[in-house]
Amino acid sequence: MNASVFRSIVWAHYKKHGRHDLPWRQTHDIYKVLVSEVMLQQTQVERVIPLYKNFIKQFPTAKRLATAPLSEVLKSWQGLGYNRRAKMLHQAATQLSDVHVLSYRTKHERDTGEGLIEMLEKLPGVGPYTARAVAAFAFNQDVIVIETNIRTAIIHHFFPNKKKISDKEIEKMLISVLPKGRAREWYSALMDYGAHLKRSGVSHNAKSKTYTKQSKFAGSSREARGVILCEFTKGVTSHARLLTLLGPARKEQMKMALKALIKEGLVT
Repeated sequence: MNASVFRSIVWAHYKKHGRHDLPWRQTHDIYKVLVSEVMLQQTQVERVIPLYKNFIKQFPTAKRLATAPLSEVLKSWQGLGYNRRAKMLHQAATQLSDVHVLSYRTKHERDTGEGLIEMLEKLPGVGPYTARAVAAFAFNQDVIVIETNIRTAIIHHFFPNKKKISDKEIEKMLISVLPKGRAREWYSALMDYGAHLKRSGVSHNAKSKTYTKQSKFAGSSREARGVILCEFTKGVTSHARLLTLLGPARKEQMKMALKALIKEGLVT
């Protein structure tokens, strides 16, 4: 497989089957792109779409989100899980009005994207992947973005018979196939193509060095945390009730989950 043929395959699929109507693909707004990227972490696209639309309707700007009570943000976040992401996004919103971030496009048009990435990574909860995804989708920067669907597409075509493939190897291939000046559209196409491969039964992520199998939700502390926060969105509740929400056998787990939520500032 060479770069030109691979690009042709990806573009052809995107033209015919691309998810062009996804709401976060209709904007270049750094805030709205960031919201979508945080929501999409470990959450399926179909599940995110209605929640993203409602969230943006309720918090249309970074300023509106930053000035909202955390309880209001967490209530709107219900259904997505990993509620810590909502708190981090709430904190990041206070910094998104920073003139250096919002004026980046006009001041650094010829930048390679590294200056923007460095800026974004200073935001709470924004790591290397999210920073690069925002740089690509909000600013069309020619940066390297690696996530699960992209890994599947690259491994399927360039490393079909190899195991323990590092992200460094995948990164080299992404550099060679990236169509300069089209990062925003290219990564949308590549993610859609990788998702298509997965739906077709092709998934090579287990061959990646970074692969870790996600633990089951049922019976996990994630489930306990989610149940507690969901209960709080209904109004004031008692300590005793919270500890028994999942039955007496899980009382100790609920106690630990509640302590963790209080320590993180998600519950008071």
